[in-house]
Amino acid sequence: MTDLEADLRKAVRGEVDFDVTSRALTTMDASNYRRVPLGVVAPKDADDVAAVLEVCRAHGVPVVPRGGGTSIAGQATGTGVVLDFTRHMNKLLSVDPESRTALVQPGLVLDRLQDAAAPHGLRFGPDPSTHSRCTLGGMIGNNSCGSHSVAWGTTADSVAELAVVTARGQRLRLGQDWAGAPAGLRELVDGELARLRTGFPELPRRISGYALDALLPEHRADVARSFCGSEGTLGVLTEAVVRLVEAPRARALAVLGYADEGAAAEAAAGLLVHRPLTVEGMAADLVPSVAALPRGGAWLFVETGGSSEGEARARAERIVRAADVLDAHVVTDPAGQRALWRIREDASGTATRMPDGSEAWPGWEDCAVPPRRLGAYLRDFRGLLGAHGLRGTPYGHFGDGCIHVRIDFDLLTPAGIGRFRRFSEELAELVAAHGGSLSGEHGDGQARAELLPTMYGHEMVALFERAKAVWDPDDLLNPGMLVRPAPLDTNLRFSVLPREPVDVAFGYPADGGDFSAAVRRCVGVAKCRTTPSSGAAVMCPSFRATGEEEHSTRGRARLLHEMLAGELVTDGWRSTEVRDALDLCLSCKGCRSDCPVGVDMATYKAEFLHHHYAGRRRPASHHSMGRLPLWLRRVDRVRAAAVVNALASVRPLAALAKRLGGIAPERRIPRVATRTFSRWWEGRNTRGTGDLVVLWPDTFTEHLSPSVGRAAVRVLEAAGLRVALPPTVHLEKPPVGDGRTVALDPVSLLRGRGRVCCGLTYVSTGQLDHARAVLRRTLDLMTPVLETPAPVVVLEPSCAAALRTDLPELLHDDPRAARLASRVLTFAEALERLAPDWRPPALNRPVVGQTHCHQHAVLGDTADRRLREAAGLTGDLSGGCCGLAGNFGFEKGHFEVSRACAEEQLLPSVRQAPREAVVLADGYSCRTQLEQLAGARGRHLAEVLAEALEPESPES
Repeated sequence: MTDLEADLRKAVRGEVDFDVTSRALTTMDASNYRRVPLGVVAPKDADDVAAVLEVCRAHGVPVVPRGGGTSIAGQATGTGVVLDFTRHMNKLLSVDPESRTALVQPGLVLDRLQDAAAPHGLRFGPDPSTHSRCTLGGMIGNNSCGSHSVAWGTTADSVAELAVVTARGQRLRLGQDWAGAPAGLRELVDGELARLRTGFPELPRRISGYALDALLPEHRADVARSFCGSEGTLGVLTEAVVRLVEAPRARALAVLGYADEGAAAEAAAGLLVHRPLTVEGMAADLVPSVAALPRGGAWLFVETGGSSEGEARARAERIVRAADVLDAHVVTDPAGQRALWRIREDASGTATRMPDGSEAWPGWEDCAVPPRRLGAYLRDFRGLLGAHGLRGTPYGHFGDGCIHVRIDFDLLTPAGIGRFRRFSEELAELVAAHGGSLSGEHGDGQARAELLPTMYGHEMVALFERAKAVWDPDDLLNPGMLVRPAPLDTNLRFSVLPREPVDVAFGYPADGGDFSAAVRRCVGVAKCRTTPSSGAAVMCPSFRATGEEEHSTRGRARLLHEMLAGELVTDGWRSTEVRDALDLCLSCKGCRSDCPVGVDMATYKAEFLHHHYAGRRRPASHHSMGRLPLWLRRVDRVRAAAVVNALASVRPLAALAKRLGGIAPERRIPRVATRTFSRWWEGRNTRGTGDLVVLWPDTFTEHLSPSVGRAAVRVLEAAGLRVALPPTVHLEKPPVGDGRTVALDPVSLLRGRGRVCCGLTYVSTGQLDHARAVLRRTLDLMTPVLETPAPVVVLEPSCAAALRTDLPELLHDDPRAARLASRVLTFAEALERLAPDWRPPALNRPVVGQTHCHQHAVLGDTADRRLREAAGLTGDLSGGCCGLAGNFGFEKGHFEVSRACAEEQLLPSVRQAPREAVVLADGYSCRTQLEQLAGARGRHLAEVLAEALEPESPES
């Protein structure tokens, strides 16, 4: 233990973490920069903050305050001690509806403040797109804005008082009329009044530099306002009194379509006279699908408010009439508005990929110009991009003249980094020429501070340095930000990654087969650090259960980044830090769809486990549950299901089996079916004369819940389809008949019998060599099927997802893998596509349950929704993850997290459901979790529909 760490542990009541994992999690924010800290401290209160500053000052170690870590200019990274306010100093202390103020701690997430203010008809005005995870302290440090700034301004406009601790331990209460000003600040301002009155551009989004003009007498010498945007360089915030605004009772969203972004930009300033709440702009190349948008190549999102829906709509329609648009939609439905706003909010992530899949980066993320000059600035900006051979997709706060853009800089090679610097210097000159600010929302950090003389001149920057010295004479707080910055092309986070592709098992087709590029996908916007009320439907269940950064998708991606870098995490694939962080990943694949940049942590986890355990002893659960299909087939082969069930019912024997198999002692061992689905199939008469479908007998349907398979056959045949099962023999010729009887020859018999398998359990435990062998054998069996047009219907969502994604990505060298993946249909998709005229029986009952996480992330549930609607099954299913997730919830040590995941959304929805509600759960894991934790019987949609069909004849 270092002297610094020991001294901090003596002085601080909060956590002091100098371990590899804690440091690795804070090397980066959402910027291009990386710095390795010495340690992380989570202070309990202001006394802890003062103690940290005293110890670090004695050791000459800098201190960096950090909130949600979503800063885009590098200001939430540092080489000293990082203060993490999200663990303890994260509370809403009070809300005063009369004065319309709230008392908050710096680690409070913005959405929690909004939730508390809403019952009083109030809200905090600024709302960045990261509102579900950014903190009030970070917003004050960056002077954040958000989409409603045309109505409610920046964070500085919403701050009344700030409690801060200076680097030398002085506790100040900042406010107007010089309240809380450190000694020497007033004298500094009084001596520079002329410069402060003339040296700042007039525009709504001027965030760059220190706001020293707020200290002018005509601005009431507002010390709190001048502190906003100081990026943790002047003092450490411990408490804030913030102002709230009245929230409109109703809102309408007018989406205005224009020919291109230039036309939208030219129109934006003219809409401000109508006093809208937002004027946001984005172009078509940033939108995955324009189906929900009016005609056009670019759009303005203009929100209006009112005391009623009619008043809000009338204001929106008035704006539409006043605007010269190609087309427009006015939306008053809250759900429809949320769906449209998600398109805009996800832009910070989706903009990191160009339409061709190549990478784009921040760095010139949020310049702002006077709104009336936005159109001209955008034209010049596009010209500058073209001159440097760069591409970017502008979007952002058009009403405030603030543009967000990520650019396809090459930050991996010396030549690309050189072009990055040249472009940055020329863009700074362009922004200054238009009377703009280098930063219009996210702060200067390291990304822009070096170029502040271009905007302000050297004399003003020298004044910034003098102000910093008044507040922090020892340069202890976040050095290198705003003043005396490091060059903008140093400390780049990509420089530590390997230059040659890493040898991996999966194909990573979206990343050119490069695992480093896959890990680079995480840009740190931290949508994985959200709660259900924040809109993310699945990602990231383990973070929601533990609240720990290492259990978020971003945290795991950061550890993988450091593993590849080899500086902090030095043992590569053998890293215990990475293994432990991935241990609580449920492989739900929620990040594959919910993460704006499509990080697929389930695949990364499987890849890591494959390498981590190569040539080493694996955990018992990898053998017991990872090879579950093998054990269940052996039980069936010797007809031992009844014996296994009997033994599992004897507590001492069950406890022994669970201990040997690495299974959580809290779990009950599921019963094995005494008659498998395939054995039932062999004894029935084939029906149906319509299109042939091949029904996939997944391990769970085959051995654990054959009733689902039987029900699916009934429904598919009732819909007029002809059902067959995959071959169990490698055939030289296509199958004939019903898919059960085949013409065999001696050569075929010698090839041996087998069962198709998606390899899911092998993949989820990282046994990728076994998975490949199983999948190749499956493709051999399925080859005759692939020579026909028959689709493959898969009942278990996790197996369907494995076939659609894991199969082609793991066997990327076998063209049959992509062919099989393209044939996979879910139960509802098969009925919708192959039997469009069939109508299910009318059930007319409410439903409750959960959309399977793999269905949400990979398969989609649109067909299921339509099928439920057609059957009169009313109501929406909850989001989230059941928490069992295949082997995860059964593994020893996972039970509490598994239960916490279920308690987040699924179990409460089932408990609150009416008695007549049907509990739907298409996944075997979901049904098992419901049974074991809630005593509720969940059923597959096929079972529910089959029960309502006319009874089968006795011979069936």
